[in-house]
Amino acid sequence: MKKIVAAILLAGMALSMAACGNEKADDKKVDASVKTDGTEDAAENETAAGDTFTVGFDQDFPPFGYVGDDGEFTGFDIEMATECAKRMGKEVVLQPIDWDAKDMELESGTIDCIWNGFTVNGREDQYTWSDSYMDNTQVVITKKDSGITTLADLAGKIVEVQKESSAQSALEDEDHTELLASFGDFLQVAEYNTAFMDLESGAVDAIAIDIGVANFQLEGKEDDYLILEETISSEQYAVGFLKGNETLRDEVQSTLMEMVEDGTFAEISDKYFGYDVCTLTNGEEEAATE
Repeated sequence: MKKIVAAILLAGMALSMAACGNEKADDKKVDASVKTDGTEDAAENETAAGDTFTVGFDQDFPPFGYVGDDGEFTGFDIEMATECAKRMGKEVVLQPIDWDAKDMELESGTIDCIWNGFTVNGREDQYTWSDSYMDNTQVVITKKDSGITTLADLAGKIVEVQKESSAQSALEDEDHTELLASFGDFLQVAEYNTAFMDLESGAVDAIAIDIGVANFQLEGKEDDYLILEETISSEQYAVGFLKGNETLRDEVQSTLMEMVEDGTFAEISDKYFGYDVCTLTNGEEEAATE
């Protein structure tokens, strides 16, 4: 009897070991299948990524990029980028970013470009750029009853800018050392919407800002605020790509020229600025001018 029980137990152990062996073999098959599927998914994702155009922008920077009344992203640069992506056969992905983290977003591959009133001047060697598509000037906004009418009147006053903005860079360059030193205080905020609230409340005396944004923000408020005639600096806007990404830059540049030539650029520009801001010209026009 003991021999029979022992034989049964041995048979059971053998069957159990065989089953375990089969399970391990099956596991290996499953693992291999997962790996294969993962590789295929990666390839599909890479292909999908090639069909998208991810644009990094500041969503609080009207009229270039902002949230419209319908809750959707809109603005001059947003419409330009969307039309550009469409013509390139890509799906546009609008990615709002913290402006002071724009380099990290670009270097990590989260975005394909920075397209949002992005100034070339002083950054020429940091990115691969499209040709400049519009000129821009840095100006100062104050309240009309502030008594400030010139840059010299800013002495002892509180001046505010958006952090990492062109206005901050302009005021901190060597050409404006004395002007900056004359301020009573020089503050930076995350977005210009906050700066305008500070100006309205009297927390600051003036805002240094891009002329395009200034005109947009002051529409209908001309009786209460003014833009100083004396400007801080002049600059150019372009689309910025990761350094060395000339392939995508060339594709976007070519598409922008198509939009200039068929009048689409001027149409979008007139919608936001009331005139054609375009500074792009083709080689034939430049040669004829020369």
